[in-house]
Amino acid sequence: MPLTTSKNILIRAYKEGWAVGAFNANNLEYVQAIIEACAEEKAPVILQASQGAIKYAGLHNIVDMIKNVADSVSIPVVLHLDHGTDFKQNVECLKAGFTSLMFDGSLLSYQDNVRISKSLVDMAHAVGIPVEAELGRVGGSEEGIDEKEIEMLMTNPEEAEQFVKETGIDSLAVAVGSIHRLLKQEAKLDLPRIKKIREKIDLPLVLHGSSGVLDEYIVEGIKLGIAKINVATELNKAFVQGMKVGLNKFPEEVDPRKILKFSKDLVKEVVKNKVRLFGASNRV
Repeated sequence: MPLTTSKNILIRAYKEGWAVGAFNANNLEYVQAIIEACAEEKAPVILQASQGAIKYAGLHNIVDMIKNVADSVSIPVVLHLDHGTDFKQNVECLKAGFTSLMFDGSLLSYQDNVRISKSLVDMAHAVGIPVEAELGRVGGSEEGIDEKEIEMLMTNPEEAEQFVKETGIDSLAVAVGSIHRLLKQEAKLDLPRIKKIREKIDLPLVLHGSSGVLDEYIVEGIKLGIAKINVATELNKAFVQGMKVGLNKFPEEVDPRKILKFSKDLVKEVVKNKVRLFGASNRV
């Protein structure tokens, strides 16, 4: 079916107590694996393109790939910009056909984050496209930040309440203990903080950096209002592992399609497991 926006899907998930999987896609095999897995699970899905993916594959190539594969299934498919760090990039993605946007102003001052987020909301809402923004900051594992630094970067519930009022955003990415690009599942979420944020604002919360979060915390976080969960690192790990399996099994193979089949299959398996964990299966 044609691409849809994330707004109604996230509101439904938020109200019903489950979460939509938001999976980062880098090439055709990722796109096929994610959409096919969700179609088989009868789950709505958000495909995300990061700045790195856009630079790697090309903006319009990503849009065309996702649109074409989405047309072949009967589940809702959203095309979302992940971590758009400037206004212009969001505009370009909107023009290209993205159906959900994100402005990541987590490295800016609170005032600048509000100003740009609100400007983007005003523009996107004029054409019916929802906007996610981030308050607090989810760090990356490569930064080597410790637990104290992670806590200092977390979202302030009172500030979140004011931020939502001032910007009019549709969903809020919160920093509550997860870390980007964490290779092991060992992170714990600050569940009391999520609860406080939920008490202050009534809109879907977004979890970035979920690949390193223990499953039990994911489940509890969903109960507290997390309705969109981003997955990237685990897909990348599966894709690379699939390449290794294929090359080890067929070391003389020169047709990359036969090797990448293993990557696609492993990514598909990860997506299905995540969709089930998030409670998103059989929601279509």
